[in-house]
Amino acid sequence: MRRKRGRPIDGWLVIDKPSGMTSTDVVNRVKRLFDARKAGHGGTLDPLATGLLPIAFGAATKTVPYIMDGTKRYQFTLRLGEARDTDDADGAVTETSDVRPTDDAFRAALPAFRGDIMQVPPVYSAIKVAGERAYDMARDGRPPDLPPRPARIDRFELVARPDADTAIFEVESGKGVYMRSLARDIARACGTVGHVAALRRLRVGPFSEDNAILLDKIVLNDDNAPASPDLLLPVATALADIPALALTEEEAGALSHGRAISLLDLMGRIPDAVDPVQGVVRGMDGGRVIGLCRLEDGWLRPDRML
Repeated sequence: MRRKRGRPIDGWLVIDKPSGMTSTDVVNRVKRLFDARKAGHGGTLDPLATGLLPIAFGAATKTVPYIMDGTKRYQFTLRLGEARDTDDADGAVTETSDVRPTDDAFRAALPAFRGDIMQVPPVYSAIKVAGERAYDMARDGRPPDLPPRPARIDRFELVARPDADTAIFEVESGKGVYMRSLARDIARACGTVGHVAALRRLRVGPFSEDNAILLDKIVLNDDNAPASPDLLLPVATALADIPALALTEEEAGALSHGRAISLLDLMGRIPDAVDPVQGVVRGMDGGRVIGLCRLEDGWLRPDRML
């Protein structure tokens, strides 16, 4: 008999990911627990990392790109004196150093890593090179020479120094920033080597630790039925950081059917906080989010409708 595809449920579940699991492992486990038809995550965490891993179900998967584009906050522990091939504690030692920078040396180096910077990704990353994953090439003994990529760092601070071998930093960054690269590079900038010994994600877009659930707390019901969808946050939760645009019922219907609306008809209603580059707004029909729309060339166009 053909296996059921799962039930159609919509919403977000924010998991406090344990160390030792991949993000895909977490998605697959949660998908089974909820017997969900469709699920995906809002931004990969390394197996070593812990913290916020937002899981999107059903219609929420349409909003994943906006979660991934949102600001993220991390805390990482830099272990000094050893470089590792993975730039974290899971890798093999490739270089050592007896240099231990002072707190003042770290603070003097930090400004160069804030703002718009260029960053070389870790060799052990999912970046594709000529159709192959960089980590597969590295494991085969063919580590690729990855070029630097643009990265946006809004905040990078030294927050604790437990001992001479250890420094703890907090970072707020945009999409696609590698904490392992930051740890590697801040150590190099201070004349030594180091790697990430621990990493925790504290925030993703509108999601904070207050929203997070431990994976082990999600269990089947007493009758072995799937986990309750009552644990899920509404789909629109992911869009809370995007400026809202009030629409009439007719305008909402037009956008839902793929039609654009002249911005002249929306004069006085367009929120001031709209990003001038992306021009994305959250279309609202009363208290209901109908989807995401984009302001361009004098028109409001439907982008991702819910």
